[in-house]
Amino acid sequence: MRYRFAMFTLRLDNNTWLLAAMALAIAPHTPRLPIWISLLCLAVGAMRLIEVRLPARWLLITLAAATAAGIYASYHTLLGRDAGVALLVAMLTLKLLESRTLRDSMVAIFISYFLVITHFLYSQTIPTGLYLLLVVLIITATLIGINHPGRQIEPRKQLRLAAVLLGQAVPVMLVLFLFFPRVPGPLWGMPTDAYEGMTGLSDSMAPGSISKLSQSGAVAFRVAFDGSPPKPEQRYWRGPVLDFFDGRSWSATAAPDPKPADITVTGDPVSYTLTLEPHNKRWLLALDLPAKLPPASRLGPHYELLADQPVRQRLRYRAVSYPNYRAGLYPGATELNRSLRLPALGNLKTREMAGAWKRAAKDDGEIVQRALELFRNEAFFYSLTPPLLGINSVDEFLFDTRRGFCEHYAGSFVFLMRAAGVPARVVTGYQGGETNPFGNYLIVRQSDAHAWAEVWLKDRGWVRVDPTAAVAPRRIESGLAAALPAGEPLPLLARMDNAWLMQLRMSWDTLNNDWNQWVLGYGQERQYDLLSRLGFEMASWKELAVSLTAGVGALLLAFSGFMLWRRVPVGADPASVIYQRFCRKLARAGIVRLPNEGPADFAQRTAMLRPDLALSSTSISELYIALRYAPHPNASDLRQFGKRVRAFQSQLPD
Repeated sequence: MRYRFAMFTLRLDNNTWLLAAMALAIAPHTPRLPIWISLLCLAVGAMRLIEVRLPARWLLITLAAATAAGIYASYHTLLGRDAGVALLVAMLTLKLLESRTLRDSMVAIFISYFLVITHFLYSQTIPTGLYLLLVVLIITATLIGINHPGRQIEPRKQLRLAAVLLGQAVPVMLVLFLFFPRVPGPLWGMPTDAYEGMTGLSDSMAPGSISKLSQSGAVAFRVAFDGSPPKPEQRYWRGPVLDFFDGRSWSATAAPDPKPADITVTGDPVSYTLTLEPHNKRWLLALDLPAKLPPASRLGPHYELLADQPVRQRLRYRAVSYPNYRAGLYPGATELNRSLRLPALGNLKTREMAGAWKRAAKDDGEIVQRALELFRNEAFFYSLTPPLLGINSVDEFLFDTRRGFCEHYAGSFVFLMRAAGVPARVVTGYQGGETNPFGNYLIVRQSDAHAWAEVWLKDRGWVRVDPTAAVAPRRIESGLAAALPAGEPLPLLARMDNAWLMQLRMSWDTLNNDWNQWVLGYGQERQYDLLSRLGFEMASWKELAVSLTAGVGALLLAFSGFMLWRRVPVGADPASVIYQRFCRKLARAGIVRLPNEGPADFAQRTAMLRPDLALSSTSISELYIALRYAPHPNASDLRQFGKRVRAFQSQLPD
């Protein structure tokens, strides 16, 4: 192979390494990319693998323009997370069609490094991190290979050297991670589509919306209580409150009251720390009813907890709630009137039944009980797959299908109450949770999503009423899986009842929670806590910069001193490295090897000066000569050679 520094032709082995590194970096993105981009990657990779002649520059420019136009047609933009990643993948692939020089290959490798980072825009889990670490290892090994164009490197040695380089970078990485100044917000704005597809409660509720969410086993939030957790029937996690019904779906009023009504609490408070997964909405989840609010939040007009900004990153906050409370004893007329509104037409049967109840009841509390008795005593069924409903959805559910999920029962109950003149509204959130005994915290999943109702009763204020508890009480006491019959489309996690599978799942969740808390959740507050323990009280940016510089500098000095102490040149022969230790030991004993002295002559002179070392020095020198000039030294012989030198070093005192 002809080689010049300015020009570089990829050998087949380096070409294979580069293609493998790029394929591993691109692979996790393929399910998110248009199929034609994946086919483009395969075609270009095959061309380089079989060493097809590279296209002319004009053809390459035309292909790049067509690719950009195709991405614009697929995403209607070239900006944003998804379109930007697709453009980066496509252009990295096309870079292979012009990789003729060392510079081109280096550019492709560094773009691959950058592409690795883009995966964290979609996932930041432990498996993702481990996979990307493997990809970085392969890319680094590829970088090592193309920087040794004059000779072949064994793949095992190439990977080992890459692992050593990454291992040496770990201490520096830890120092940067711990001491690089954290800021309260992001350093730059994320593209808007980076927050699409986040799972969570919606700001509206229609038949089937929560049942669809309940088929997801994704974690909604985790809760660590300061003391004993409340009973299952008290674990109502309040989310969006919906008070407007358009005949089909429930939603929140566009112009809510400026502040919530009065609240009176009784009993002992419940203190806890909640770690909320991002959902791109403003509401925070809190145990009904929150009393102490986390920073940058407020209590909404319906006692829902609202953040100042949409929750787009995992959020950890402290909260205090009172399970026993009275709220809204003296609401305004506007709030009560809003809680009585119904569409002018539709659901005539339900209106007539509610009117009959109102005429026969002594008070509003009796109307509530009549509705609960209807659900409890009639043939209603709790199901994740109810029949579809038409225009008069409430009538069809109450009098015909009688099969539904929590949104069907909560929505029809509130309609009944309003038709009977009782102020009522729908509350959505989560109910229950699963205790993790390994981490001593509660896991609340999307499958725990729930909807219930609140009615306003004189002298009692807003009272929680859960009609689902009348139909399927086991849903409240034991969770969703216990309330549904076999065959319902529950997430796999909800069906796992095997003991060892349960332990494995909880252990894995504990590991994920620690990863979230101490790695992904290492923000400004945790950094200040660490610095205060190290003696830096309220460290400034200047002190952080000094600590960072000092830490990295100390590590670099330690690495430099270690390498100088070892004095092992890069690419040195292993047998020569071991033999040099033997020579240095003899030099400390006063027997210095001359520059022009071969190993056999040196061993002979050593035997003359120190007859007691004749046997060991001669055997070591003979073994060294055999290994040094062997075409392919045996690994076991090298280990044996190292043992003899170590034994000699221990035999000869300093």
